[in-house]
Order: sequence, then structure tokens, then C-alpha cells
Amino acid sequence: MPNDIFINLNTLDLNNTIVDIEGIRSIIPHRYEMEQLSGILQFDPEQKLIVGYKTVSMNEFWIRGHIPNRPLMPGVMMLEAAAQLCTYYYMKTTKDARFLGFGGINDVKFRGKVVPGDNLILIAKNKELRPRRAIFDTQGVVNGKLVFEGVIIGMVV
Repeated sequence: MPNDIFINLNTLDLNNTIVDIEGIRSIIPHRYEMEQLSGILQFDPEQKLIVGYKTVSMNEFWIRGHIPNRPLMPGVMMLEAAAQLCTYYYMKTTKDARFLGFGGINDVKFRGKVVPGDNLILIAKNKELRPRRAIFDTQGVVNGKLVFEGVIIGMVV
């Protein structure tokens, strides 16, 4: 049985991006095909929560090969998008300019598909925040349905 979604999606205004791509770029160094965040909808360090999204277009680099004539967003790209959201949270919350990269992932489950035209809503709840490590529970949601969940461990690199 899938876990409940961390937030009530009905409380989110998907048209109210509080941090746009330029704001993300000012914090996250990824560029070109590795930019996996389109915007941030909610940033609430008091509740240890951040919500962002990835607008999946027909121009994604993986479209041609994953899977021809039936493009599906690779699970690893869903996790990369969630990890970038976690990095944004870490860097903004700690004011630490060092990069937070993958330290590990645990308990990942893929529960649905993400295809071009979808808005992948990304949710991260911070469980632990230290000077060199952060742990987040993450989820991805499309059209109100949970498509992935997992624990992301970030390490300063």
C-alpha cells in the first residue's frame, strides 16, 4: 500500500511559482540537460518542507531512447529532480555554498509513470540536517497520484 502524499495537493497553487528557473539557477549549478527543476511552489523550513516541480516536455534528452514511441521518464531522472530540490533546500536553509551531492538513496519505490506533458510535483521533507549531510523523505506526484517515493541522503562534496 503506498504511503500518503506528504501534503494536501489541493492547498498548492500550481500557477504560483515562488522561485522560477533563474532563482533555481542562482543556487543549483546544474545546467542544460541536467537541469531537472522547473520551479519551486513552496519553501517552508519551519515545517521542514519544500515542494517543486519539473515540467516534462517533448524536448527532454532521454525521449529518443527511453522508450522509442512510448517515452517514459527514467526513474533515475525522477530521483535526480528530487535530489536537486533537496540540494536547494539544504543550500538555502544552511546558507552553505558547498554542493550537496548524492550520498545514497534508500527505500525507493516507483509507483507510476511520468510522460511528456506531465508536471511532476516533487515533495521533500527534511529528516536530518547536519553540516556535511542531509536526509530527506521524497515523493513525486503526477495528476494527484504518487509515482515515486524514497529517501535521499545528501553529502557535501
